[in-house]
Amino acid sequence: MTTEPHEILRVTDLRTYFPVRSRGIIQRVVGQVKAVDGISLTLDAGETLGLVGESGCGKSTAARSILRLVKPTGGTIELDGQDITTLSRSALVPIRRKAQMIFQDPYNALNPRHTVGSIISAPFTVQGVKPPGGVRAAVQDLMGRVGLNPEHYNRYPNEFSGGQRQRIGIARAIALRPKLIVCDEPVSALDVSIQAQVLNLLRDLQQEFGVAYLFVAHDLAVVRQISNRVAVMYLGHVVEMAPRKVMYTSPRHPYTHSLLSAVPIPDPQRQRTRRRILLEGDLPSPINPPTGCVFRTRCFAAQERCSVEAPPLIELEPGHMVACHFPVTEIPASVATRA
Repeated sequence: MTTEPHEILRVTDLRTYFPVRSRGIIQRVVGQVKAVDGISLTLDAGETLGLVGESGCGKSTAARSILRLVKPTGGTIELDGQDITTLSRSALVPIRRKAQMIFQDPYNALNPRHTVGSIISAPFTVQGVKPPGGVRAAVQDLMGRVGLNPEHYNRYPNEFSGGQRQRIGIARAIALRPKLIVCDEPVSALDVSIQAQVLNLLRDLQQEFGVAYLFVAHDLAVVRQISNRVAVMYLGHVVEMAPRKVMYTSPRHPYTHSLLSAVPIPDPQRQRTRRRILLEGDLPSPINPPTGCVFRTRCFAAQERCSVEAPPLIELEPGHMVACHFPVTEIPASVATRA
């Protein structure tokens, strides 16, 4: 019997700004870094939403804001139907049972002075949970589930490889069976062979526990392997969102076209003959973003309207949303170059 999808996360008009202060004895706020500037998204139970974009687009800040590790400036964050946007630190403690995070750097995410057993058992201690059979048995069971030797319970993080350290972080994240795990580039610091192992582990855990993932990454090939839907960010904004197959076969935003044109193809013949979009200029400063459409200064399809009117994120087809006045279906030959 099938059931209706249960919404785990709803983010509405999320904004996270950081103040820019003047130098000197008396520091004044002279501007704001608009790291996240009004994004909206939803996530269902057991679903994976990939959040992609180039470095500096605000995706990691968005992920940390959603879990309230960074205080948002505006908007609302609803987790399993509860508004957590303005909760105090003490009120957020029980919320952590529902939402956890896997960090990018497996070397700095673990306290080197704590054993693996104490690291993985921390959620039980903080939440006051006493698992059946005791904490040690529960931790060793978690270690076995993520592919670690349970006998290494008393070892320290420096005795493990990068892939094993990331498995420790994953075990800690799933300890309390959360409904949502935010993965902040969890495989970007790992070798390609280890990346595949960690991605397979995340997929297996999702099937076993029904956990939802917000998967942040800059590697579109990795996102394609694990995501059900994909959202593309540029300079603090979501510019396109669609189911995985639609995003990779029928993108409509010029920025998405440029990103996909740079993804390597595992076919030498096709790789040699494909066309790429080389974006001109650098990513604009989030302190002073362009007027109108934030991508217009690098866009091959930009027109006068783009400089005066910011395009809203609208649904072109069921489930396919694009923020562009002039969405495109293919790369124009005039702007493409050979790979």
